[in-house]
Amino acid sequence: MKKIFYLISALAVSALLLPVSCSKSISDRTANLPPLNQDHLDLDAGAWKPVLLNAPTDIVVASPAAIGSPDYIAQINEIKTWQVKITAEQEASIKYWGAGAVLRWNEILRDLVAKHNLPPYQNPDGTYPAPNANNPLAYPQFPFANPPYAARAYAYVSAALYDALVTTWYYKKQYNRPAPYKVDSSVKVFVSRSELPSYPSEDAVVIGTVAEMLKLLFPGDQDFIQQKVEEHRLARIISGANVRSDMEAGEALGKAVAQKFVARARTDKAGAAGGNPTLWAQYETDAKAKGEIPWYSLEVPKRPPMLPLFGKVKPFLFDSATEVALRPGPPPSTSSEEMKTQTQEIYDLVKNPTRERIEIVHFWADGVNTSTPAGHWDAIAADDFIKQNYSEVRWARNMALLNMALMDAAIVCWDTKYYYFNPRPTQLNPNVKTLTGLPNFPSYISGHSTFSGAAATILGHIIPARANDYTAMAQEASLSRMYGGIHYRADCQVGLDVGKNIGQKAIDRAVTDGAE
Repeated sequence: MKKIFYLISALAVSALLLPVSCSKSISDRTANLPPLNQDHLDLDAGAWKPVLLNAPTDIVVASPAAIGSPDYIAQINEIKTWQVKITAEQEASIKYWGAGAVLRWNEILRDLVAKHNLPPYQNPDGTYPAPNANNPLAYPQFPFANPPYAARAYAYVSAALYDALVTTWYYKKQYNRPAPYKVDSSVKVFVSRSELPSYPSEDAVVIGTVAEMLKLLFPGDQDFIQQKVEEHRLARIISGANVRSDMEAGEALGKAVAQKFVARARTDKAGAAGGNPTLWAQYETDAKAKGEIPWYSLEVPKRPPMLPLFGKVKPFLFDSATEVALRPGPPPSTSSEEMKTQTQEIYDLVKNPTRERIEIVHFWADGVNTSTPAGHWDAIAADDFIKQNYSEVRWARNMALLNMALMDAAIVCWDTKYYYFNPRPTQLNPNVKTLTGLPNFPSYISGHSTFSGAAATILGHIIPARANDYTAMAQEASLSRMYGGIHYRADCQVGLDVGKNIGQKAIDRAVTDGAE
């Protein structure tokens, strides 16, 4: 097969494979971006349809003090005081955060996912410990940011940012407070000049929203998160873009929106997704009762299945009835000639690897210590969104559409996996030796294929000129799982189709949210 996209960017590959603990992070490759230049300010974005809020007025933002008031003048003078003694380090921080708040916090989130995407080692007695959100720094640290957990994290952060920034734009238009450098021409400007009103600060809203969401999702990393919050907050003030009251109002708004998403997250059933030994045994019993060979863990000692009840988590883009309707029909029977044929196909692929196929396998592997398949697609999207010069609110909207689709793809995929409990090729033919790690959950349908089908579909809608490229990437990601010996052809083909159907649900939302 022709190499399509495994060399999208050698830098992107290396970044995606780096854990947080390394000297470089995912954002290093975008460190030298110019300041965000918003080609279109989307001044009417306050009328866009939120995800969780009923309307922007659900959150009350008080009117700002007059720009001629003594308090406002004192805040202008604070900026000038900082600018007189600005350091090279502070200028670098302004440049970093000035590339875009949504972009930078998405990169930080991908770093956190990669850091925590580590399955625990077994106990001396052969059992496996489970992370505990109430004691996140104990071994194994919470969370284990596996693909479903990561997809959910990206979705919650992105959707919360979108609702918070829609609310921000509503109040910006209402209060129409000019930026500090428009009020006082002696204020230097270290970011792109803009006609966008400054109150409340969009950067501060991002700070407030993300900080609250990450406390829930990565509770053991609060010192690191707070460090980034303080860096971002100070950079925005020194840059001349916002006075302190712009920032304070924005952070308060962001926190208020985030709390609504935190409340949803605490009741979406993700906390019970691990199941229990009785449930795990029941899956095997049910598969045998149907005359099928059940999946089982090939790890030694046998590891409990990954999040068997994640399919019960509450989706963003549709209801539970639609989720069941999105579940595909069964795979070929484990005793059928078709399954023998598909198993042989995978054996032939791994027995006769080519350099091209190996490169594709490793490019799309997204395994331990990476930002997972969802994070890989976030990186692809971010690289393309940078070129579009979107406003922050449109950045948030597009990332929310992508990541809600990815989370819901995980939900439908995991529902399907445990509904059919189908064995992997390595189980039906022990001679199949994978070219990458072997995931610890059932085979049908392919997670990579489902994620990729969903991502390619919604991204093709957002950037139509790239639609064919995204489709080709998704097909290659899907094929990589066959090349690696992890999935049968049916897993991949059906996974892509299911993903496309979920991506269409994101498109259905996109065409009715008021942003188009």
